[in-house]
Amino acid sequence: MTLARLDWLIVTVYFALSLGVGLMFTKRASRSTENYFLAGRNVPWWLAGISIVATTFASDTPLLVTGITARGGIAGNWIWWAFVLSGMLTVFFFARLWRRSGVVTDVEFVAIRYSGRAAHVLRVFRAVYLGLPINAIIGGAVTLGMVKVLKSTTGVDEWTAVGVCIAVTVVYSTLGGFMGVLWTDFFQFLLAMAGSIALAVFAVGAVGGLGGLQDGLVRTHGDAAASLLTFFPRTDGAYLPLLTLAVFLAVQWWAAVYPGAEPGGGGYVAQRMFASRDEKSSLLAVLTFNILHYTMRPWPWILTGLASMVYYAGNTAVAADPELGYVKMMTDVLPHGWRGVMLAAFGAAYMSTISTQLNWGASYLVNDLYRPYIRKDASEHHYVGVSRVASVLIMILSALVALRLGQVTRALDILLSIGAGTGLVFILRWYWWRVSAWSEISAMIAATVTSLVLQLVVGPEGFGLTSTGRDAQIFFAYSILITTAVVTVVWLSVTFLTPPTDEQTLVAFYRHTRPSRRGWKPIAALAPDVRIEQEGWVSLRQWIAGCLTVYLSLFGIGELLLGSAPRGIALIAGSLVCGWWILHSLRDK
Repeated sequence: MTLARLDWLIVTVYFALSLGVGLMFTKRASRSTENYFLAGRNVPWWLAGISIVATTFASDTPLLVTGITARGGIAGNWIWWAFVLSGMLTVFFFARLWRRSGVVTDVEFVAIRYSGRAAHVLRVFRAVYLGLPINAIIGGAVTLGMVKVLKSTTGVDEWTAVGVCIAVTVVYSTLGGFMGVLWTDFFQFLLAMAGSIALAVFAVGAVGGLGGLQDGLVRTHGDAAASLLTFFPRTDGAYLPLLTLAVFLAVQWWAAVYPGAEPGGGGYVAQRMFASRDEKSSLLAVLTFNILHYTMRPWPWILTGLASMVYYAGNTAVAADPELGYVKMMTDVLPHGWRGVMLAAFGAAYMSTISTQLNWGASYLVNDLYRPYIRKDASEHHYVGVSRVASVLIMILSALVALRLGQVTRALDILLSIGAGTGLVFILRWYWWRVSAWSEISAMIAATVTSLVLQLVVGPEGFGLTSTGRDAQIFFAYSILITTAVVTVVWLSVTFLTPPTDEQTLVAFYRHTRPSRRGWKPIAALAPDVRIEQEGWVSLRQWIAGCLTVYLSLFGIGELLLGSAPRGIALIAGSLVCGWWILHSLRDK
């Protein structure tokens, strides 16, 4: 793809603005680690919510969705659409509790919920595990996505170009701290969405519009075209079996832990909840994220992915790596000016995610490892300096991981596999007093061991399956079911075979966070003065309405684009009614 002077001007202005925003907040970020990691806990809900969306909109995400759609059609996206259920669980059951806890990171939760040596071991392990390898895998996948984009769109060496993105990101995120990250996220999200929508319009236009897209899929894919355009998998679908969808909806959303979609909230989602102004702002931030994440973003990517299947039918390179279809549409159908916008949009998507990974990962290493266990009595200035060094370390590790990953989808598979089965313990630790640090430790060990055995020893062949197509998805479903069963048995057994958290810690936690009485009866009896504002049945109704809001809107937009306009209007109207009821139920709460 050739870039005109206008394209380079747009990219240059974008980089300058990103640097400027980071520099604006340097002095504020340097005051304390709370300012550096949480922006002083005074972030408005809309800024926190949009920042989460921007973080999950990485340079690899459109490529990932394109690859999923090319292999399994629209219905293949249930691998991440199913997480609506866990996202809304976070909104209505956990957001207020997280903000009420007053911690700096979700790992610090261990220090206020558990006691004894096991609590210290767990805190150190999770700080290192999440701060380094998990952050490096995510950062590596995002960097790989950016490399693929730059390799096909510019005449410069792709690693040199990524190096420029890394340098700019490290500068503004380490200097500006979390407030710099939030405001650059806001502008980067607007730019990234503008680019995605523009590319979808040009890509669909290049294959003859929405009608031409559907006709083209029939022409190029024959009988398989019908299954590619359905929102739910068919029994004769080429990729996503009904068994796998059933596992997504019945088990994966609460059992699997994936950064940004943890059951109960965690990671950078929790960071935004901690930074929000109050409990209600925390809830609204995560609600905003879930609505925008699942309803506003998917369709431009899906349409471009489908268009690439028609436009590059017979192209062996795209057939071998469908993720390249998205990038090639950029190079072949965008006019000058829009090419610069799209390249800047990918830079924005990349940098918004990396900046969060750096700040979030550094918060674990400093707040949960360095400060409590290595150097306890240093100045705030010292800890902020160490945080900046930690951010650079994480960026270096991410670049090294990117060199080893072949496809972006590999990172998703790795993260889902090693987190399978642990979700329930992260949910129940808030709502059942008997969960202990040993419960979490045993769940994490069991999940890792079981996943490795299934992936490396048993493999699809152990179930009489192959490693491609529908068989790969069936094996994935079996793996989730088996791992979840093993992990649940292990951590429940360990919970009852090991001593509970000491009573003093449990009472202090109950008083501080005020979870539901139902799972805390023995502890609630020791603190009869604690008042619980909202019990579970109200939250359950809100959760159902939240899930309906997202799914009705998601499929309503899909119907308007590729199906029936009357059905689309009806679904969107139902979504608006559910959304109105949620806001009404939250009034004065």
